[in-house]
Amino acid sequence: MIRVIKPSGTGSQHFNYKHYFSIVLLAIVDSNYKFVYVDIGSFGKDSNSTIFENSTFWNLLQKNELNIPESCPILNADIIVDYVFVGDEAFGISQHVLRPYGGRYLTKNKRIFNYRLSRARRYVECAFGILSNKWRIFHRPMNVTTELAVDITKACCVLHNYVREKNGINFQDTLSIDGFEDVNTTYADRGTRSASDMRNTFADYFSTVRAVPWQHDK
Repeated sequence: MIRVIKPSGTGSQHFNYKHYFSIVLLAIVDSNYKFVYVDIGSFGKDSNSTIFENSTFWNLLQKNELNIPESCPILNADIIVDYVFVGDEAFGISQHVLRPYGGRYLTKNKRIFNYRLSRARRYVECAFGILSNKWRIFHRPMNVTTELAVDITKACCVLHNYVREKNGINFQDTLSIDGFEDVNTTYADRGTRSASDMRNTFADYFSTVRAVPWQHDK
């Protein structure tokens, strides 16, 4: 969430669960910490799942119009899986969206899967840290119109990608995220049986073929 001074005539639409006014930056990030899709300007009171399901990205994903590659064998295993986007608990699981297992009493395989998924999500967290520490306008509430706040954020995302390509990153910038907060989490539905089966396939894979020594301590 991006902090803003209360836009005039908006009532409590931008007032979020942390008790300040904001707009939302929903983003998809690649493994180079670059933004490949952004949706900016949703009300601060909205949840991640609501914003995601109202986005153009979700619409294209549902229509199978994102040119996602066909399913293929996973690395070092004769197992066919779909290409997926990694999300947190707020996103519903589907054919191309993975989310963690919910609940407190999980099997070892499920705990390992959640740990490996959280490691993948760190690219998103680091990208937001780089963005906020490079463009410090995000360190304070924006005292501009909502439309200008959206334009400023879009410009910063474009510049972020340009600077990332030209100059790389400052590691220290990835260690903190100043100015951004998570959106209120409303837990999404459990998804279809086939999507759950695919997640189980990944969980088994991370616990066997692609296991790493330190994951068993998590």
